Amino acid sequence: MSLFAGLEHIVREDEPLAPYTNLKLGGKAQYFAEPTTEGEIAELVRRATAAGLATRLIGGGTNLLVRDSGVSGLVIHLSAPAFSTLTIEGNRMIVGGGVRLSHFVSSCAREGFDGPEHLVGIPGTIGGALHVNSGSDGVDIGSWCVAAKALTRTGELVQRGADALSFSYRSSSLNELAILEATFEFERENSESLTREMQRNWIVRRARQPSFGEPAAYLFKDHLGEPAGELISRAGAKGLRAGAVQLFDANPNYLVAKEGAKVEDVLSLIEAVKTHVNDKIGVELALAMQIW
Repeated sequence: MSLFAGLEHIVREDEPLAPYTNLKLGGKAQYFAEPTTEGEIAELVRRATAAGLATRLIGGGTNLLVRDSGVSGLVIHLSAPAFSTLTIEGNRMIVGGGVRLSHFVSSCAREGFDGPEHLVGIPGTIGGALHVNSGSDGVDIGSWCVAAKALTRTGELVQRGADALSFSYRSSSLNELAILEATFEFERENSESLTREMQRNWIVRRARQPSFGEPAAYLFKDHLGEPAGELISRAGAKGLRAGAVQLFDANPNYLVAKEGAKVEDVLSLIEAVKTHVNDKIGVELALAMQIW
């Protein structure tokens, strides 16, 4: 593994990726790395780029399907403590890209930072959430982001100030390889009332999501303001299944992988739902999950 000489302590070859995804499916990564510092991740990307290897980042793996053929190139997993810090400075919170969104939300409620209580129940990490501008109840995480530290696809560390950031529905200008740190700014509210609101939102959301820890994935983006799950129901696609994979009854915009599920089952179900909705109501759904 001469390509990563000196970094053997953080790089592995032929690493199975299924354990790092919520669906628990898929093949191996040619190279898999868990850097412990910003310097290490930057060096990994620079070497991979120089060697012509594709580099991908895996965070919480909550909305990711890896094909059985696996992934060529380098897959980086931000699991080290250096990428999971959370610091309060006045009305600002500085958060590592590897911090779980659930931890961010509960910390905001505890500190009296208004807004993120609406994001309770959304899986993933801060980095992933900012990449796709995760949101719910008419608010999104980009609303409070005022700065970010990112790593480009060539291994350069860059700072993005508020004037260089833009967010829209399920997209953001933060399209670099990795978001290593983000700064958020909030208005303050009573922490007890925010905690109660977070708990109410959690109860409502859990009723419309697969059980915690169940192999599942969120399928499609909403279309012109209409929830994808409602479009799927209106098209009569609720209840579709392929092999051991089926749509979640309470919200058919989730699929659930039962015992014995295969990657091909997931791919077949996705195509079946897209085709059904397009044929029945003329809507072409856009995929929200990643497929590697």
